[in-house]
Amino acid sequence: MTYSEQIKTRYAAALMGNYGLPPVALREGEGRTVTDVDGNAYLDMIGGIAVSSLGHNHPALVEAVSHQAARLAHSSNLFLHEKEVELAEKLLELWGNPGKVFLCNSGAEANEAALKLAILHGNANGRTKIVATDNGFHGRTLGALSITGKAAIRDAFGPFGRDVAFVPYGDADALKSAVDDTVAACFIEPTQGETGVMPAPAGYLKAAREITASSNALLVLDEIQSGFGRTGAWFAHHAEGVVPDVVTLAKGLGGGVPIGAVLATDATAALFAKGVHGSTFGGNPIACAASLAVIDTIEREHLLENVLALGEHLDARLAADPRVTEIRGQALWRGIALAEPVAAEAVEHLIGLGVLANAPRPDTIRIAPPLTITRAELDAFCDKLIEALDAVVSAPGGRP
Repeated sequence: MTYSEQIKTRYAAALMGNYGLPPVALREGEGRTVTDVDGNAYLDMIGGIAVSSLGHNHPALVEAVSHQAARLAHSSNLFLHEKEVELAEKLLELWGNPGKVFLCNSGAEANEAALKLAILHGNANGRTKIVATDNGFHGRTLGALSITGKAAIRDAFGPFGRDVAFVPYGDADALKSAVDDTVAACFIEPTQGETGVMPAPAGYLKAAREITASSNALLVLDEIQSGFGRTGAWFAHHAEGVVPDVVTLAKGLGGGVPIGAVLATDATAALFAKGVHGSTFGGNPIACAASLAVIDTIEREHLLENVLALGEHLDARLAADPRVTEIRGQALWRGIALAEPVAAEAVEHLIGLGVLANAPRPDTIRIAPPLTITRAELDAFCDKLIEALDAVVSAPGGRP
């Protein structure tokens, strides 16, 4: 029995089965490569589900975390520290709008806080309903699940005791019909990640802003996956020039260290009076130091420009393959749609070829590699994806 098999056996015996049995037992990483406990190396094309912005063992992140851990590891919310102030200021600068920040530990927690803001707004205006989108994903806590439009993960935990209306994603007319004077807020992702990287149609976010503003409902944009460089911009909604009332962030914000954030306009942020909400670990000094290192590195190494250029290169490499019907998304956050529902088989084959990816639906392979990935590494992925498709697709395909 290999050491990997031993670890998997111990995992199955000690951990709950909600994740099934993961296929690879990782030990360490360097750059865009991770190594399992048996010494096998893999090109990381999923980045911890759009988390590992700088890849693995990036010196800037290691130095920031190590220095802060040696200085002050925790403060609680009873006291403030410099790093949380610096991070909040920087987030507002990157957002480009006046407002305030709430720091937490994950995307689900960020959406819980946003949901509380929505409820407080509704209470102040006699509104009780939330509007969200079909197939949307906002987290697995009970509050976040109540506005998550994926029935397969939501239904087992209902009822939630909250009036939520789900509308088709990207349909501005359906959204307009659903938003009336009973609606407190609308929760929307600029791109739906967990359903296979489905971007909103052009103009949809702008229409959503107009619809919610005219009805005095909050517009909450969930940028937990789409934010922080994943689409080649700090915020995906910047492309439409809209100013939402609330934005939620996590994942790539910490480069692998757990952190979440809520950005809100001044009027919305004022709903959080003293004692209304909190988090013991939110704004942790180590997490804030990590996030600041991520931001600084993205700026200093011009990674936004890098991911845009590489996104175009990915399109060029795969567009001619008839087994790839569509390459959804932007930059380095892509859903590679296949002509046949063999995504899971292709991902399994990729593991054997030394590549980690993800299949969020039967016909789609999702990639969200570190923003530091090189053109050569992206070419290596494309070569191995073609090889995997050769192995699992029944009809022959022409290589680009």
